[in-house]
Amino acid sequence: MEKIRIQKVLAEAGVASRRAVEQMVLDGRVTVNGEIVSALPCFVTAEDEIRLDGQIIQNRPEPKVYILLNKPRGVICTQRDETGQNRPRAVDLVGWTGRRLYCVGRLDADSTGLIILTNDGELTNRLTHPRYGVVKTYIARVAGRITGEDLTSLRRGIFLGPQKSPSGQPKRKNPKSPARASVKMLRRGANESLLELRVSEGRNRQVRRMLARLEHKVYRLHRSAIGPIIDRGLKIGRFRRLKASEISALRKSAGIRLPNH
Repeated sequence: MEKIRIQKVLAEAGVASRRAVEQMVLDGRVTVNGEIVSALPCFVTAEDEIRLDGQIIQNRPEPKVYILLNKPRGVICTQRDETGQNRPRAVDLVGWTGRRLYCVGRLDADSTGLIILTNDGELTNRLTHPRYGVVKTYIARVAGRITGEDLTSLRRGIFLGPQKSPSGQPKRKNPKSPARASVKMLRRGANESLLELRVSEGRNRQVRRMLARLEHKVYRLHRSAIGPIIDRGLKIGRFRRLKASEISALRKSAGIRLPNH
C-alpha cells in the first residue's frame, strides 16, 4: 500500500498548508493510530487513523474549493482576530461553503485586493512559499515624490527590521536577505506618487515596510494580481469561484504539473 508524507495527506484533507502541518506535527498535536508523531518525516497509508488535537481527520482528499475575493479595508485574513477587536474575517465574507477554507497570500487589515480562499493545501504552499516565485502585484499610493534613487533601492533590495506581534514582541529575527520588488512608476507628483510593485516573497507587510524605510507613508495599498489572476471585473467586497482555466493557470505558475480540482 502506498505511503505518503503526513503533511501532504493533511494538506490535501484541507487541514492547513504543508508548512503549517509540519509545525503541528512538531508541536505534538498529531497522532497516527493512537501514537503521537513529533518528528518528520512521517509516512502514512489510507488505512491509518490520523487525529489532530484528538479530532479524527478523513484520510482521503476532499473536494477542492477555490474562491477569489477582492478584500475590503478593515477585513482580516486570519482565522481569528488576535487583537480581540472581533474584526470581520475574509472567510466570513464568502459564507459557508461546506469546507474549511484558508487565505492564500494574506493582506493586512488596512489593505484591499485579491485573496484566494481554498482548502487546497498544496496550492496554498506553492503560492505562498518564496521558493516557487509566484508574483503578487500591488498598487501603492504613497506620500511624497518617489525619486530615481528610491526606485533603485526598491529594485536592489531593502533590509527590513524585525516585525512585532500584537503584544509588541518581535516575531522573528531580521531576515539576512533584503526584500526586493519590481517597480513601475504610474504617476509621480510633488506631494503624492502612484506605484506598481511586483514581489514574490510575501514577507509580512513587506510593501509597506519597504516604503516606510524610504520614508514614504502608504495612503492606500491594493493587491491587483496573484500570479496570472487579476482583479478585472471584481469589485471590492465581491467574490466568485475561480474558473477551471484559472485554477490550471495558478497551478502552472506555481510549478504544479497535474491539476487537482
